[in-house]
Amino acid sequence: MNECISVFDMLKIGVGPSSSHTLGPWRGAERFLEELREEGIFEAVNRIKVDLYGSLSLTGKGHATNLAIMLGLSGADPEYVPVEDIDGIIQTITNTNKLLLGNDKEISFTPATDIVFNRDFLDFHANGFTFTAYTDDKEYVSTFYSIGGGFVVKEERTVAKEKKELKRFFPYPIEKADELLNYTRTLNKNISEVVYENEKSIRSEEEIHNELMRVWNTMLECMYIGCHTEGTLPGGLNVRRRAYDMHQKMIGDLPYNSPQEWLEVIRKTEVKFRQILKWVSCFALSVNEVNAALGRVVTAPTNGSAGVIPAVLMYYMVIENHDANEGQIKQFLLVAGEIGSIFKKGATISAAMGGCQAEIGVSSAMAAAALCEVMGGTPEQCLIAAEIAMEHHLGLTCDPIAGLVQVPCIERNTMGAIKAINAAELALETDPKNVKVPLDKVVNTMWETARDMNNKYKETSEGGLAVAVNISDC
Repeated sequence: MNECISVFDMLKIGVGPSSSHTLGPWRGAERFLEELREEGIFEAVNRIKVDLYGSLSLTGKGHATNLAIMLGLSGADPEYVPVEDIDGIIQTITNTNKLLLGNDKEISFTPATDIVFNRDFLDFHANGFTFTAYTDDKEYVSTFYSIGGGFVVKEERTVAKEKKELKRFFPYPIEKADELLNYTRTLNKNISEVVYENEKSIRSEEEIHNELMRVWNTMLECMYIGCHTEGTLPGGLNVRRRAYDMHQKMIGDLPYNSPQEWLEVIRKTEVKFRQILKWVSCFALSVNEVNAALGRVVTAPTNGSAGVIPAVLMYYMVIENHDANEGQIKQFLLVAGEIGSIFKKGATISAAMGGCQAEIGVSSAMAAAALCEVMGGTPEQCLIAAEIAMEHHLGLTCDPIAGLVQVPCIERNTMGAIKAINAAELALETDPKNVKVPLDKVVNTMWETARDMNNKYKETSEGGLAVAVNISDC
């Protein structure tokens, strides 16, 4: 049995705006606190300095990397910290130049000088960051890499501390799409059933159910918040929230008092084709506007692409199947998570390594395959759907204006969602024996494209729209 990536690794709950630039550094800070305790020097630390490199440095301020570092060092958990408390935590640190390390020990910390933005790139990955802890008589240095989707690794994977980490092993290990397809055939199961068997090897059925529904309910609440919040997004671009206005025009005066009641109201609404496009776009916009405002989202597979999967799942529930229940929701999420893990293993889900094809492209492929299965597609057709979705995102660059996950990122989620729906429909009408490009080929092609792509189009804000648009005119 081989160690594998869980669905819950691909669908993480966290705070925006970026999984690689916010959630990853946040988790890295938490791991650094663990190291300090393991080394027995936590109590002796009197100062910490953080060096950000590469993409984390170039777009870190726009992605709130510095804020994430402070929150992580303070002991706040991105899954559970009340988002309304975040500003207060940051303001206290900034105003006092003090930080409550691990929510336990006060140390000196001046954000302006103790978080250093270095433009240099480290060799191992574009998103490198180094912590240096100081005591009265020594320094302790540790470097991490945020590799996309909230995943954080160290280059020295063979050191003793890494060996002590808990390893998880699945009975049906999957590295490539062909392997997944073989399991569905030999076991006579669909994709979600194979993935479920793997998850049951490391969690109880109750845990799987509860966590999948927690993921879905976080997505639903995020869409609800985004559709009911108006105004301008933070960061200086003065981007007006659009989900609120779109939602108001479409929902009218229909009554509801909670996200669940809201969902049921929409499901009972007669929707025409043009409105379908608007609703799907509204759902996607709502999530990524919440994400841009440091709200809580589900990384799917990244924060910058967090709107695609919930928007497509909502499409299924409000347009395709008004009777969809928890069973279909879990089925959808299991398939989506597995397709995302195949891209992560065979290519990347980091825009700093692969451009936006690694985020919106992967999320669209995840959503397309998931939608295809719940709409009755065979495993072969689900993989075709994923391939179609990614094929038409190949080469997509990452060029956020001012380093903010706003323009063009928010709108790109609407495009990814619409393409996913179209890809699923095309796949359902496709005979697998006529397919020319298997999913594994497009995964390889995406990785080759990523490696050939100029670095200025990989989340550095040094090319594309990021330099074509004058920020002062916004």
